[in-house]
Amino acid sequence: MYIIGENIHIISPKVKEAIAARDGAFFVDLARKQMQNGASALDLNVGPQKKAGTEVVPWLVEVVQEAVGSDFTLSLDTTNLEAIKAGLKKIPRGRAIINSTSAEAERLEAVPLVAAEYGAKLVGLTMAKEGIPVSAEARVSLALEKLVPRCEEVGVPLEHLIVDPLVLTVKGCQEFVPQCVEAVRILKQSGLPLLTNAGLSNVSNQVPPEMRPLINRTYMVMLMAVGLDMAIADPLDKQLKEFIRIVEDRDESTPVGKLVLTLHDRTAAGEEVTPDDVDMQDPAQIAIWKTIQVLLNKVIYADAYLNV
Repeated sequence: MYIIGENIHIISPKVKEAIAARDGAFFVDLARKQMQNGASALDLNVGPQKKAGTEVVPWLVEVVQEAVGSDFTLSLDTTNLEAIKAGLKKIPRGRAIINSTSAEAERLEAVPLVAAEYGAKLVGLTMAKEGIPVSAEARVSLALEKLVPRCEEVGVPLEHLIVDPLVLTVKGCQEFVPQCVEAVRILKQSGLPLLTNAGLSNVSNQVPPEMRPLINRTYMVMLMAVGLDMAIADPLDKQLKEFIRIVEDRDESTPVGKLVLTLHDRTAAGEEVTPDDVDMQDPAQIAIWKTIQVLLNKVIYADAYLNV
């Protein structure tokens, strides 16, 4: 699984403070840790940066490159297109990801042109002016009817288009959660050479911190089952990496590993895990089972769902 490290994110108070202070050593350390723990690329989420973006982004690119090398792929994550251009000038051609465009007319007009000019991959969100469609089919339609034609029009190769069907949180947007999985499934069955991406930790936004890892790694297995190509996720999360390893190695040597592979294979086949697949005397398997039910929108999420 191609992991885009998520840890350089403006939502983190430490990251926000380090950007304000231009603390390069902080970002060198954080970037290096993510690379050493298996990240294939790094997302640099600096927020809108309306005023200082054209200075902040290239500065951050250079600092991170000091840690990981200039050939390491960087994802420039801001709505400030001029800041993205400034950052792209510091990155070798073919080593950048622009995160992101949507199907909104203004973004779709401007952002793919920049991707074409710099040879960058482009994250395309399945979101229009009206918002995020509820159904998987509607999200896929936005990708195929808006994002794909625009990329073809301006010369962005379709294998450089990374479609993101938008992961939303189980806390408040639970009905969207299984639709994202199905959108990835349909996109991978389209016959087009599109890549797919998910902002994994979005699924557990606003969930108590101690509960987030289980939700994230269970959802990752479901997304892997339908062919997800990459995820913006935390490479420092050892439990997440273990679930990914279990799937990739087909390791059913433990009871939990066997359940993880059952979840993967049933999801791939369009089927569901059943109570008969779960040892209800094993607390770890019970927790996974309950989490699956929440992610499938069969049991309403509550912060105490594991205790019910």
